[in-house]
Amino acid sequence: MRPHFGLRARIAAAVVVVTVAATAAMALAAYQLQSNDTTRRFHSASRADFASDLAQVRFVAQNLSTDRVIDYMSREHAVAWSVFDYTGEQAVLHGAEPPVAVPGWLLSAARAGDEPLGTEPENSPFLVLAGSPVKHVVLVEYYTLDALRADLSKLRRNLAGMALLVTVLGIAGGMVAAKRIQRPVRAVANAAIRLGGGELDTRLVVRGGDELADLAGSFNAMAEQVGRSIAELRAKEEQQRRFVADVAHDLRTPVATVVAAADGVDSENPDARRRAARLLSVQSRRLANLVEDLLEMSRFDAGVADFHAGPLDLADLWAEAIDLVGGADGTTLHTVGDVTVCADPRRVHTIARNLLTNALTHGAAPITVTIDGTRPGVVTAEVADSGPGVPEDLRELVFDRFARGDRARTATSGSGLGLAIAQENARIHGGRITVSEQDGAVFTVVLPRGQ
Repeated sequence: MRPHFGLRARIAAAVVVVTVAATAAMALAAYQLQSNDTTRRFHSASRADFASDLAQVRFVAQNLSTDRVIDYMSREHAVAWSVFDYTGEQAVLHGAEPPVAVPGWLLSAARAGDEPLGTEPENSPFLVLAGSPVKHVVLVEYYTLDALRADLSKLRRNLAGMALLVTVLGIAGGMVAAKRIQRPVRAVANAAIRLGGGELDTRLVVRGGDELADLAGSFNAMAEQVGRSIAELRAKEEQQRRFVADVAHDLRTPVATVVAAADGVDSENPDARRRAARLLSVQSRRLANLVEDLLEMSRFDAGVADFHAGPLDLADLWAEAIDLVGGADGTTLHTVGDVTVCADPRRVHTIARNLLTNALTHGAAPITVTIDGTRPGVVTAEVADSGPGVPEDLRELVFDRFARGDRARTATSGSGLGLAIAQENARIHGGRITVSEQDGAVFTVVLPRGQ
């Protein structure tokens, strides 16, 4: 099983790796540059010193005598030296014994050329320089590398110490940075846990304008949306619970009446049978209307209500609705301007029929319907009755489902869904219905003209 590392450990590890790698690379590069520069200065100084000795020897010897060369070099104590004399059949060594073996190629090259030559024999602590001050004579000097190597060793130690210090500081900085980064991330995680536990008011403090601030802002926006969604779901759940309770309540009376009437159909009394048949007819129609209204509301809730729009003359439609509800004697229709819209005739007819029925049932004649088409984008239809009106504290409740009795104006045998269905039909067109008070209740339908 792979080990699990937290965010803080991973950030710290990344900082440490980057710091160590960068420090090692910088230390190596610095050592390489400093080492090359120090070595180059040492070689330059050694060659300059040897060239000076070689020039002095040539001046003293005047290219005549080996003895003068040896005599001059005998006074040189700053550096080890050797003189190889090739005037005889065999080379003769003068001076101190060479501290290292001098390569034969170096001696031969020095005898053949005028410029001094040098080499560092393998595993040797000396730089060997050779030149010919006098014909058949080779002067060799040995410059120790101990001081150079000591300087380079000291340089390595200093750079290693600096690299270690930078690494330690990098680790400390990485831990601090990881902690600073982890703190807001952990705050987001804890806030998410609280939000998931039901604390919908959980929010984060947004500081600065960096990515962590964006994260906190995004979390707050998400929490706000989640809170709204849950509030809407709770409201919807409460609405559905109340809806089911109201449906059960409304079904109880007609069902009980139908059951009682069904028992009366078999009565031997003709009057009892006629009364039972009449009750069955009335309550069956009421049940049919209630079921149709419930089906319509369920289509709205499911978002599958059909919609077929077309050109529609609202004057003709409202006149037909007035005749249908039987309110032609006490209802007056007025139209102003162009009252043609693009809408679903069946749904607009439902709006008109339900508003007129509501005015006849809960209001009083005379009823006035005014359709105003003078505005360019919308057409309004006002249904004003002469009844007691709607109290201000109940105006927002009249469009609720099963709003009647104490939640609307008066008790009624209706389903209590008429105004709710009318409002939903207005919304599906992009419009709305409002209620106000003016010598009675005034319901105003606003419908867009549409395309």
